[in-house]
Amino acid sequence: MPRPDFWLQAQAFLALTCSVIASPILGDLHEKTLQHGSQMHQELQSHKLRGRFLHITDFHPDEFYKPHTSTDAGIACHRGNGMAGTYGAEKTDCDSPFSLVDATLHWIRENIKDDIDFVIWTGDSARHDSDEAHPRTDQTVLDSNKAVADKIIKTFSSPNGDLLVPIVPTFGNNDFLPHNIMYPGPNHWFAAYGEIWNRFIPEEQRHSFQFGGWFHVDVVPGKLTVFSLNTMYFFDRNAAVDGCALPSEPGYHHMEWLRVQLELMREMGKKVILMGHVPPARTESKQNWDETCWQRYTLWLRKYRDVVIASLFGHMNIDHFLLSDTEDIELDVVAGYHPGAGSVKRQSINESEFSAQGKEDYLEELRDIWGDIPGSAINVLHEQYDDSEVGGDREKKKQQQQQQQKKKKKGFKKIGGKYAERYQLAFISPSVVPNYFPTMRVFEYNITGLENIAVWKENLGGMRNVQSADEEKLELRSVSTENKEKKNKNKKGKKGKKGNKKPKDPNLTIPEDPLKGLLPGPAYYPQQFTLTGYTQYFANLTHINNDQPDSDNVEGFKWRDGNHGDKKPKHKPAQPRDFQFEVEYSTFDDKLFNLKDLTVRSYLQFAYRMGQRSKENGIAEGDSLGEVDADKQKKRKKKKKKKKKKKKNSKEKNKTWLHWLNFAFVAAIPEEDLERM
Repeated sequence: MPRPDFWLQAQAFLALTCSVIASPILGDLHEKTLQHGSQMHQELQSHKLRGRFLHITDFHPDEFYKPHTSTDAGIACHRGNGMAGTYGAEKTDCDSPFSLVDATLHWIRENIKDDIDFVIWTGDSARHDSDEAHPRTDQTVLDSNKAVADKIIKTFSSPNGDLLVPIVPTFGNNDFLPHNIMYPGPNHWFAAYGEIWNRFIPEEQRHSFQFGGWFHVDVVPGKLTVFSLNTMYFFDRNAAVDGCALPSEPGYHHMEWLRVQLELMREMGKKVILMGHVPPARTESKQNWDETCWQRYTLWLRKYRDVVIASLFGHMNIDHFLLSDTEDIELDVVAGYHPGAGSVKRQSINESEFSAQGKEDYLEELRDIWGDIPGSAINVLHEQYDDSEVGGDREKKKQQQQQQQKKKKKGFKKIGGKYAERYQLAFISPSVVPNYFPTMRVFEYNITGLENIAVWKENLGGMRNVQSADEEKLELRSVSTENKEKKNKNKKGKKGKKGNKKPKDPNLTIPEDPLKGLLPGPAYYPQQFTLTGYTQYFANLTHINNDQPDSDNVEGFKWRDGNHGDKKPKHKPAQPRDFQFEVEYSTFDDKLFNLKDLTVRSYLQFAYRMGQRSKENGIAEGDSLGEVDADKQKKRKKKKKKKKKKKKNSKEKNKTWLHWLNFAFVAAIPEEDLERM
């Protein structure tokens, strides 16, 4: 039986509770408190790890966009009369109206917000400088970015204003002035974006961000981290910096920060997604990054292939992927002895001049690279070795097994082992801005064993963590006479040599390889955090705007006006249909893609099939043992110069390639035109 004093306290508490409920004012407050507690409980219950995340890129909102204006060059959907639609001028070079930004985020809020764990937002949230009547200014660029950031915060917030999932942004090459030119930090752009992205950048990462515009976010606490790379310091068109080899350059310090942080992630047992705006595209004649940055980044990913699970980018506006070959690493170039050297002098990709024809040439060069993937290794990946199919004679069976194992070993050696660790994979998502049609992508990843793990929660108070000693040493500017002399010496250097010999450079620290005997990382072998697939969404603006027939082709001129000529909208005022995104395709059920997951091994087979030019389904016979692979590559290189002599009327036969090419241009180019590409 309770003690008398405790009994009296309980009676008093009950009486007080009854009086609170009986009071009209206090009773209402009590009811609201109960409702708020119930709401919070429901949010906690619903906000579990889903195994999905959103990648969205290149909004390019334009505050001067007006419906039914001209799509001509120099006017850019700002004035005049023409076919600019309510939600954007699809298949043109006009930027996005804010109505498209709002409709896109509203659709996300209503359809996928509750099913994702985090958001990757890869930049370019300001308009292009396409109209001399409306020149861009620092303030208009920042205002545009702040407007989009605020809308994204609202989209992913609870009713009480808390962010429900982490948002990880980065700079696009149009998010500052001058266009493409970002100077070393600290600078006023980093200070301004530090405020705009205040709720996205963790408190402990503010120091790195203010110095270099890079940071990382623990999106699955203690398990998965997203690194926001400032690719402007790698970008070949940024004339304010000079690559990643010299200690005086911000690109060098960015790569050192990345190396130090990846090492820390390895020590803590975390996995990492890398994201940025400009992708490390590198083909026979074109590239996006300075060669020293590409070399160092590729080396880092090779060494930390047990840590990095994916690389995601935007910028290009077309849907594709990259397979980087680590055999292209040249350690002398990594070390900065000959930063201007390389096997081939490649042309920088100019975004404004990257027309449909230029993109076609770029994709064809990617295809040439894929066609050079060793066929013998692909054959081995396809083959299944079943002991029951081998002859009954025990000795003969043993010999056949030995031959098969020898064949497998030979084939796997060509791709870096049976998990294809010679290669690295990067995903480039198309844009929201309707150069073709607006898009977004939802990735899915393996959360086996993580179903009940603690999820990310916004911390507005923010206690700053202590930085590591290594990170504190990463100063951005360390210009010295010695470095300047070294830079001048490098420009006179000879071509770099390939090989495994470490250069004698005190500034270069080459990371250790993963421990031997362990399974490779999630990018190479299916396991926790492996990307299992993605669903690509698009908005068919031709149908939604309801202003024109959907039969216009995409021409290959520098400025694309949509080939509208003197056409007039069929409705004035505009009568758009309901706005919605729909599934364009999914890697989970696309029969021609035939992707089991998004591992490098799966994509290597996929790329190889698309690289075969004479096979209807992209499935080639291949080389029996692979001895001819080297000769095959030499012959292919000789033929590359002749490929442009291909007859204009010849039609492509590889169905897998055509199928993928259609999605590369977001289903905006007629099939007959694709066949002649």
